[in-house]
Amino acid sequence: MSAPAHEPSVARPADPLSRERSHLAASRAALRAMRADVEALDISDVTANWVNAEVLARQIDDRIKALADLSGTPLFFGRLDYLHAPGAERAGGAEQPEGRETPSAQERRWEADGRFYIGRRHVHDAGGDPMVIDWRAPVSQPFYRASRKNPMDVGLRRRFGYTGGDLTAYEDEHLSEPADPTAAATTSKLLQQEIERPRVGPMRDIVATIQPEQDEIVRSGLSGTVCVQGGPGTGKTAVGLHRVAYLLYAHRERLARTGTLVIGPNRSFLHYIEQVLPALGELTVRQATVDDLVAHVEVRATDDAAAALVKGDARMAEVLRRALYAHVTMPAEPVVVVRGSRRWRVPAYELEEIVRELLARDIRYGAAREALPQRIAHAVLVQMERAGEAPDDRVQDAVARNSAVKAAVKAVWPAVDPAKLVLRLLSDADFLAEHAKGLLDEEERKTILWPRPVRGVKSARWSAADAVLIDEAADLVQRTHSLGHVVLDEAQDLSPMQYRAVGRRCTTGSATVLGDLAQGTTPWATRSWAEALGHLGKPEGAVEELTAGFRVPTDVIAYASRLLPHIAPGLAPVASVRENPGLFEVRTASGTAEVVAACEELLRNEGSTGLIAADARIPDLAEALTAAGIPYLAPGEETTSETRLTLVAASLAKGLEYDYVVLDEPRAVVDGEPDERTGLRRLYVALTRAVSGLVVTHSAPLPAQLAG
Repeated sequence: MSAPAHEPSVARPADPLSRERSHLAASRAALRAMRADVEALDISDVTANWVNAEVLARQIDDRIKALADLSGTPLFFGRLDYLHAPGAERAGGAEQPEGRETPSAQERRWEADGRFYIGRRHVHDAGGDPMVIDWRAPVSQPFYRASRKNPMDVGLRRRFGYTGGDLTAYEDEHLSEPADPTAAATTSKLLQQEIERPRVGPMRDIVATIQPEQDEIVRSGLSGTVCVQGGPGTGKTAVGLHRVAYLLYAHRERLARTGTLVIGPNRSFLHYIEQVLPALGELTVRQATVDDLVAHVEVRATDDAAAALVKGDARMAEVLRRALYAHVTMPAEPVVVVRGSRRWRVPAYELEEIVRELLARDIRYGAAREALPQRIAHAVLVQMERAGEAPDDRVQDAVARNSAVKAAVKAVWPAVDPAKLVLRLLSDADFLAEHAKGLLDEEERKTILWPRPVRGVKSARWSAADAVLIDEAADLVQRTHSLGHVVLDEAQDLSPMQYRAVGRRCTTGSATVLGDLAQGTTPWATRSWAEALGHLGKPEGAVEELTAGFRVPTDVIAYASRLLPHIAPGLAPVASVRENPGLFEVRTASGTAEVVAACEELLRNEGSTGLIAADARIPDLAEALTAAGIPYLAPGEETTSETRLTLVAASLAKGLEYDYVVLDEPRAVVDGEPDERTGLRRLYVALTRAVSGLVVTHSAPLPAQLAG
C-alpha cells in the first residue's frame, strides 16, 4: 500500500523532501559538469585526418546534446532502496548493456547509502560514482516490476512528484513488509497524477509510469520480433519507442553499425512523436513513413480501393518475380573468345548449364547477372588449363570483360529496370496476363491495368501502391539494405505488399510491430497478426496484448467499446485504470455554431483540445472557427499555451491524442468511408483520442451500433 504523498507545506529543515531536493540540485550540477567536460574536449591533436576529425566532432556534438538538462523535465522520478548490494543478476537478470555502468559501480553506490535514483539518463559525480541511474540499466528494473509478492530485494520504492521542474512531493512503498492478501489493491496517487496530467505539445515519454506488462515488452531482447496488440490508450506507441531506447542502451555498438528506424502512418504522427526519443537522450533514430521508404518514383495518382486492394495483395510479389525472370533466355549460340592467336569456344549446352545453375541458386537477379560473366570466363580458363596454359585471376577478369562474353550476358540475362518492369505489367495486358496466370483472374487484371498507354517511367502517373511494387521489383534485382531494428506503428493499416517492404528493411534484424486490429481503416486492413508477421518475414514473432488503458477515461472507452462487436468480434475491450471517469457528454447541435461553442467550453480547461470531424466537414468547421475568432492548428502542428485547439480530419486522427475532444457528427464519419465496417472503425478511432474528456455533437441520428 502506498504512503500518502508529502507536500512542501509539511517540510521541515531536515525532512526527507528537503534532502531529495538537495540531491536533485546536486545531480543537476553534476550533469552540467559532465556537459562542460565534453564541451572542453580538445580533439585537434587526436585525429589522423580531417575525416576522422569530422566524425569525432559530430559524436561529441551529439554527446553534448544528449547531456542537455531539459527544463521542466525531471532528472529523476524514483528511488530504490536495496536491502543488499545489487548486481546485474539480482536486479532482474537483464543482460549487461554494452559499455554501460558495471556492477562494481553499482556496489560503490550501494555502499554509500543503499539508494539508487532512477531517471532518464545516467549522471555521475566528479569521482565517477552514479548519482542518477539510467531507467534502462538492469539495477533500475525493480522500479517497474517489484511488488510485495516479489520485492526483488528492494526495501523501499519512492516515487517523486513534480510541478514544472520543481520536486514537490514523494510517495513511498515499503516492499519489504509482508503482503496483506485481504487488502484491496491500491494505485499510486502520483502515478495517477502523471498519467492524467494535461498535455500541450508533442507526445512525451512515459519512463515514470511504465507498468510491469509494458516493461516486459520494452526490455525484450534484440534478436526477437515482438508484435503488440493494444487498444486505444494502452501505451503501445510509447512502449515501442521506449523499446528502441532500451535496445540502443543495451546494444549501442551493434545498432550504431546497423541502424534503427521508426515507421509511422503519416507525417503528422511522426511530428507528434518526434521528441520522445531525444528526451531520452537518443538522437540518431531515423523516422519515416512507408511511402518514404519506397520513394523510387514521384507519386501523382491515387488508386481506387479495388485497384489498391489487388496491387497490395501478396500475390503481386510472385507476379513480379515471374515477370522479372522471364527476361532470362537460354543461350542458342556458343561464346567464342579470341585471345591472341587462340580461339576458345564455350558451347551453348555448357552455357545453358551455367544459367540453370544460377537460376537454381535463387539469388538476386542482379547478383546472378554479375556472376554470369565470371562463370563463363571460368569455363574458358578450364579449357586453357587443359591446353597446358597457366592462367591466373587477371586472365579470368580479362575474359569476363571480353566483348563476346558481354554480348552473351546481355542476350541471355539482360539488365532490368524495376520501374520499367512495373510499367510494362500495368500497361501491357498480354504481358500481365502471361505472368499473372493462375494468380490473378481476368477481373483483377483489368482492375490494375492503366486505361491508356504510357510513354515512359517519367510520364507515368504512379500511385502509392505502384511505388511499393517498384520497391518489390528493386529488391528482386538487388538486395535491400537491412537495419538492426525497425519499429512499425499503426501496422494494422498496411497491405501485405507494404509489410513486405518493411520486412526487407529488417531481414537480418528484428522488429517491433504495434497496432490495434479494431482500428484498421483501409480496405486491406490486417485480419490477424499471425498473417501480418508472415508477410513481414517474421513468422516466429511473439504477439503480446495490452488491455490496461492509461490514456482514455473510463466513460469514454466504455462508450467507444460498444462498436467492438461490430468491428473486431472477439477482441477484448480496453479496461481503463483511470480513477477519474473523465468528462463525457453526447449532445445535439443544430449547426456549426453549437459545435464551436462546445470547443470554447472545453478550451476553458487546462490542456489541448481537438475538434475531430469527417473530412468533408472540415472546410465548414474551419470557416466557423475563423468567424468566431478562435485560432486553430492543423494535425502535427505543435500546440502552445496561446493556440490549444487543433482541427483534425477523421482520416488523420489515428495515433494522435488531446486532453479534450469534440467529435462532430459520428454519422458523417461513418458515411465518409467506402463501407460501413470501415466507417465504424474510423469512428472508433475518433472516439478514443481524448485523455480527459469527450463531447459528441450531432444533428443527424447516431449510428445504431452506439446504442446502449
